[in-house]
Amino acid sequence: MTPSRDIARLIEIMAALRDKDRGCPWDIEQDFGSIAPYTIEEAYEVADAIARGDMGDLRDELGDLLLQVVYHARMAEEAGAFAFPDVVEAITAKLIRRHPHVFGDADARAAGAANGFWEKAKAAEKLARGATGPAGVLDGVPVALPALMRAIKLQARASTVGFDWNDPRAVLAKIREEIVEIEAELDRMPQSAERVEEELGDILFAVANLARHLKVDAEQALTGTNVKFIRRFKAIEAALAARGKTPAQSSLAEMEELWQQAKATT
Repeated sequence: MTPSRDIARLIEIMAALRDKDRGCPWDIEQDFGSIAPYTIEEAYEVADAIARGDMGDLRDELGDLLLQVVYHARMAEEAGAFAFPDVVEAITAKLIRRHPHVFGDADARAAGAANGFWEKAKAAEKLARGATGPAGVLDGVPVALPALMRAIKLQARASTVGFDWNDPRAVLAKIREEIVEIEAELDRMPQSAERVEEELGDILFAVANLARHLKVDAEQALTGTNVKFIRRFKAIEAALAARGKTPAQSSLAEMEELWQQAKATT
């Protein structure tokens, strides 16, 4: 079997890998649950290639992500649920349906994109799928989202009905309140690991809310801090190496001194 630019070849390869008699033992034993973590991982690797500006890597990572779609579609076909063409049809129909200002008749195109249309279209789609009863404000925020991203989406949803502060300083006060609560929990003897985890979660949730109020991308802000931490810690390692030492051979006080020096210069 040779490589190809045709999506049909990729679907054919996936079917061969899943063949019960002649396929790959590892691929055959997988199911939706076991593959889902790889799907998420591949999406992050696509984002990483974009962040690094590596177009060659991006091409390869997009291929890996496409494989995940083909993999899930193949398992669904085996279960008699749907096949890859149904996935393509579903997304093309959705894009056309949600963009009447692009794909609609002359009147729809002239009207442009109406405010709130996207949300109304999504609600109509849920009803069409058989959803019954009024949807809760927080319904539909995917559980599998990274916790930081999900926290911000939940907060944004709640804010649409007025459940929100109108001043970032009020959120800052909430963070201080949560810090006091975790301090109290740390002072309690014996400590409850569950309570400490709960209080720490409350702090993280409040910090995410502050980022939202300040219109700061929390994920990007933390990514930037991670990069800064790496840069400064590498400066510590370099300074220690010049002394013929490693971090493991150094005291915390020595590393803290070098950390403060790194902060002043990086």
